[in-house]
Amino acid sequence: MSIEDIIQRLKDGNARFVTDKLDGKLQDSSRRDALVSGQAPYAIILSCADSRVVPELAFDAGLGELFVVRVAGNVANSSSMASVEYAVAHCGSSVIVVLGHQSCGAVTAAMQGGDNGYNINHLLSHITPAMSACGDGAAVNDVVKKNAELTASELMGRSDIIRNAVNKGTVKIVPAYYNLDSGKVDFL
Repeated sequence: MSIEDIIQRLKDGNARFVTDKLDGKLQDSSRRDALVSGQAPYAIILSCADSRVVPELAFDAGLGELFVVRVAGNVANSSSMASVEYAVAHCGSSVIVVLGHQSCGAVTAAMQGGDNGYNINHLLSHITPAMSACGDGAAVNDVVKKNAELTASELMGRSDIIRNAVNKGTVKIVPAYYNLDSGKVDFL
C-alpha cells in the first residue's frame, strides 16, 4: 500500500468506528496463527495511554495491522521514540500517527502545574513546549493539538532513523486529534 492508501485506510476504519459499523476483520485464530512468524504493521500510532482512546478500535484495525505505542500525553520520550524507531526500522511501517485526544489528562496536569513527583513531572515536561507555543489562557484541546504537532516534529528532530525514512519518502508522520465525544479522528 502507498502512504496515501494507508492514511485512507485509517480514515475509512475511523469512519466505520464513528458510525458503529466495525467490520472486526483479522481478529480470529487464523489471523493469530498467521502472525506467529512475524509482523508487518502498516502504521504506527503514538497515542496517549488514556483508557478512552483505543487506536485499534478507533481505526477498526485487526491484529498485526497497527504498531501502537501508548504513553500519557503521547509524548516522544526516549522509550516511546525507540519503539517508533523499531517499527520503522524492523517492521516496515510507513505511516506514523501522533494521536492526541480531547480533554487529555496529561495535558491538563501540565497546564495546572505543581509538583506531581519526579516521574510525572518529567513526563509532563515534554508537554511544556506546546503550552508555550499556545500561550497563557489557551484551551486544553488547543494545547493537545499543538502537542501532537510538536511531537511529530520532535520525532523527526531527535531520530536519525525516522528522519532518514521521511526524507527518503518511505515514511510520513501525521499529527491527529481524537474526539472523545464522537470517536472521530481529525488529521491535522
